[in-house]
Amino acid sequence: MNRRPMASSIRVWIVAAALLTVTVANRSVEDELFKARVFTSVNSFTSGVEGPAVDKAGMLYAVNFERQGTIGQITPDGQASLFVTLPEGSIGNGIRFNQQGDMFIADYPKHNILRVANGAKQVTIFASEPRMNQPNDIAIDNKDRLYASDPNWKANTGNLWRIDPDGKVTLLEENMGTSNGVEVSPDSKILYVNESVQRKVWAYELSPAGTIRNKRLLIEFGDFGMDGMRCDIAGNLYIARHGKGTVVKVSPAGKILQEIVLTGKKPSNITFGGKDNRTAYVTLQDQGNLETFRIDTPGRR
Repeated sequence: MNRRPMASSIRVWIVAAALLTVTVANRSVEDELFKARVFTSVNSFTSGVEGPAVDKAGMLYAVNFERQGTIGQITPDGQASLFVTLPEGSIGNGIRFNQQGDMFIADYPKHNILRVANGAKQVTIFASEPRMNQPNDIAIDNKDRLYASDPNWKANTGNLWRIDPDGKVTLLEENMGTSNGVEVSPDSKILYVNESVQRKVWAYELSPAGTIRNKRLLIEFGDFGMDGMRCDIAGNLYIARHGKGTVVKVSPAGKILQEIVLTGKKPSNITFGGKDNRTAYVTLQDQGNLETFRIDTPGRR
């Protein structure tokens, strides 16, 4: 009896099963929730790596690629390259995109908010405010208004500013603690600001006109600092715990829901992207790179 066709079928089945096993294993690793892994090469960015943000096309950006005063562009598979070089003396921190796809960058040495128009690589000054200590992190609401933290690290104080779509700058609060991470809730009704040295996260009611009132303490930590933070679409905050090497997930009621352990110890900021917006990207200053992990609820764009 000729058994070769049967043997051939068995070999095909074995190969197919092996490929399926590898595929399922790889997929399970990629989809494992809250498990951090290295995303870009260590020291591909400087120790000033900050401000991760994802555009509509799914490209990731962060400041200080290879050297200070630059912005790097990162593909979905973690390959980084130079996007733009900022004007002489400018160094970026937070990055955000508006609904038109324009990029905004907090330029802390020059007290500016810079803009790179969608589809261009020309860097222009969108807003300038000499009274600022140093614009640090920025958030954006559903009317494309920016909110900028403004720490004074030497004095352990800070301010909070609003920058309207026409570039007008308004002081919302002064003489806070060291204001750092800033974020807007998914419905644009709450503005969150944290104070790194004081380890407090504040929540303000945010009016349709962009004014704030009824400040309340959301959560206070007993150790380590804080840096950038972002919301998911359920309103949970993901906060970078600088020095602790974690990202903590906090509910809108101020309850700790999850703490994600990173490889690096100095996370500076976080953003969300991926096809389903459930991939977190974290900048690590001690590693000079970015790490990534999957989350259960899509992030707020």
